[in-house]
Amino acid sequence: MPEVAPIPLSRLTTLRTGGEPARLVEVHSADELIRALREAWAVGEPWLVLGGGSNLFVGDEPFDGTVVRVRSTGIEELPGSRPDTVRLRVQAGHDWDALVAETVERGLAGIEAMSGIPGTVGAAPVQNIGAYGQEIVQTLIEVELIDEATGDVSVVPAGELGLGFRTSVLKQHYGSVPERSAVILSVTLELERVGDGERPIAGDQLRSALGLDAADAVSLRWIRDHVLATRARKGMVLDAEDPDTWSAGSFFQNAIVSEAFARTLPAACPRWPMSPVLDPVTVIPLAAFDGILPPPPVEQREVKVSAAWLIENAGLSRGFRFPRSRAGLSTKHTLALTNRGEATAAEIAELARFVQSRVAAEFGLVLQPEPVLVNVEL
Repeated sequence: MPEVAPIPLSRLTTLRTGGEPARLVEVHSADELIRALREAWAVGEPWLVLGGGSNLFVGDEPFDGTVVRVRSTGIEELPGSRPDTVRLRVQAGHDWDALVAETVERGLAGIEAMSGIPGTVGAAPVQNIGAYGQEIVQTLIEVELIDEATGDVSVVPAGELGLGFRTSVLKQHYGSVPERSAVILSVTLELERVGDGERPIAGDQLRSALGLDAADAVSLRWIRDHVLATRARKGMVLDAEDPDTWSAGSFFQNAIVSEAFARTLPAACPRWPMSPVLDPVTVIPLAAFDGILPPPPVEQREVKVSAAWLIENAGLSRGFRFPRSRAGLSTKHTLALTNRGEATAAEIAELARFVQSRVAAEFGLVLQPEPVLVNVEL
């Protein structure tokens, strides 16, 4: 388990911010990861697990603790629950998009719409990554993890991870600690064997994003290629030559609000119900029926609303930045706060706070950051 010379986290994160850690360890297997974490936990020092660095916003000050950089890779094929499925157990440090490319090559369906998402496999369940109607919760079977409280390793079913919209019991939300402090060692997914042929695509969101009708049939390869092209147009595929991709992806989460609050927003604001709208069914015993139907129950559903629309309609256009600041909104996608070149974390935080204040003033809604914030405040 080699300890390497510390380097600034700005060189290891896609937002390109972060000071130098006191100690940097690179691990290349689950066993090395377990040993590194147990050592850090035993001395009680601050610790940070780093995969692809794509969902982190790190402050400018040095990190006074151990950073464990996870480089473990590998895919193990296991029997699925049905003849037409297969399970893949993937090591935490495996590149997520490399995994997606491998599944498409093998003709395995279930994660192809999540092509181009940066980061590592171990980070994927932590915030239940998703794109275009696919989320990892739909294919995740279990994770192997190590708990900080006990140092024990266990296999945890997906149903015990509290997976929701960009969240889980493992995620450290801004201003809070995770419900369960643990680190993922491996992830097991169950995917469907569909081959490389064309087939109709389920899911309105994916069809809409790709311009498909319900009857259109396409291959997994076609979906991957078009998702990558769509994300690239938005600056959401990492490119060392494109400052629009020097970001943590979507910096703010799409907001989850009540239907009542959503009705206070302009009708043009895109929104998506978080649960299906079902016609209520009322059963009345015939002997008790007096000819009058009771009013249907009032159910308060939650609605997801577009943070990008709120930002743009609060008067902040793509490419916005303060004079002389090296941080700015992406010129392609207002949800991404970008490092235009040597920006400090303080500059990016200043921009984030301004975006929050403008949306709150215009629409009465405080946008929440999606990345994990380390040594930095908004």
